[in-house]
Amino acid sequence: MDLTAGSQADRDQEKAIRRRSLLKARQAMHPDLWREKSDRLCARLQSWEGFAQARTVLAYFSVRQEPDLSPLFHLPKRWGFPRCVEKEMVWHRWSPNGAGMPRAYPLQTGAFGIPEPHPLSIQLSPAEVDLILVPALACDVQGYRLGYGGGFYDRMLSAPQWRGKPTIGIVFEYARVPRLPRDPWDRPLHGICTETGLFLADG
Repeated sequence: MDLTAGSQADRDQEKAIRRRSLLKARQAMHPDLWREKSDRLCARLQSWEGFAQARTVLAYFSVRQEPDLSPLFHLPKRWGFPRCVEKEMVWHRWSPNGAGMPRAYPLQTGAFGIPEPHPLSIQLSPAEVDLILVPALACDVQGYRLGYGGGFYDRMLSAPQWRGKPTIGIVFEYARVPRLPRDPWDRPLHGICTETGLFLADG
């Protein structure tokens, strides 16, 4: 089945419907269940050899009840977080309490209401990055991702300097679905991690 078939308007409409449904389901989750599922997901990641070997990891700060990865941020790695600048993401180092940093800058609220690193904090280049943990509303079993519609990750992961970097979509198990509508420019992630397990494209 060609999921890129049909008009662009039809795909956009289906994506919009799915976004509303998935976001509603996630935000309806009881906080205790959200915490439990997030902790289990973090444990799955931490037990994966690919994560253990990664020295520099790009992640995100949880909003709207996205899976919370913050228990991992105290591990001895270099963590990078995005700052949205126009239509691109700029990645900066950050760690709790400024550990391992020459100077600790406070987080600030970005244009989308998401915590972001301070503009003066150390930037990370693609060459330094070993692993990218990608937020999503849903991922399908082939690794295709449904985001919020801003296109930030799509643009980034299509750029030559980012291609080939290991990417793991982070969703709760209910949002790992059989298939999602996709556009010709969409690229599959290398794997998906949920609270029930890690699912890699190469098995």
